[in-house]
Amino acid sequence: MPNQSYYAVGLTGGIGCGKSAVAAVLSAAGATVVDADMLAHRVTAAGGEAIEPIRSRFGTGFIAASGALDRAAMRRHVFADPAGRQALESIVHPLVRQAAEEEALASQRAGAPYVVFAIPLLVESGEWTQRVDRVLVVDAPQALQVQRVMQRSGLSAAEVLAIIGQQASRAARLVAANDVLVNAGPLTQLAPRAARLHGQYLRLAKGHAAATAGAL
Repeated sequence: MPNQSYYAVGLTGGIGCGKSAVAAVLSAAGATVVDADMLAHRVTAAGGEAIEPIRSRFGTGFIAASGALDRAAMRRHVFADPAGRQALESIVHPLVRQAAEEEALASQRAGAPYVVFAIPLLVESGEWTQRVDRVLVVDAPQALQVQRVMQRSGLSAAEVLAIIGQQASRAARLVAANDVLVNAGPLTQLAPRAARLHGQYLRLAKGHAAATAGAL
């Protein structure tokens, strides 16, 4: 179990599965959601902590005129070069973890009942599964993932499938899960089930807080 004083839920799922929708329900109910993608964008924005290490490792061709990471160029590069992907992750991931921990501690001080770490690569990283008390996986059939991502992004089916191929398999995510929300229908069906999980997490967080207080 993690050593932190706050109760932490790791939220993950493949692209197009509906992680953001579930995160929104939990946030509206009172949980603090720490979004790893948003933090990654922050550290790779112009002036972000990752920019100079990225420039040093990959060259100026991967830095846009704005001073931010050229995400399209980097995406093409890391899809073709696994070593490049590992190098990028070795720069960005520690910065994201540090920022996520700072946000979680701030939310605890503000009285949030529990923290949700929304981590698309939670299973792939390995480390995040050791940093949370519970893993929530949002799941969907692959054909539906492809359809959703194509509709919202304009990517081709082949491009979406390439992204899915870079992520952990559905089977691997489900093995890591404590809770699974299958998002194969409209959001009106998903929200009540996410709200029920919120109630469960509140109870678990209270028990965690009592146990932590008793250990002091």
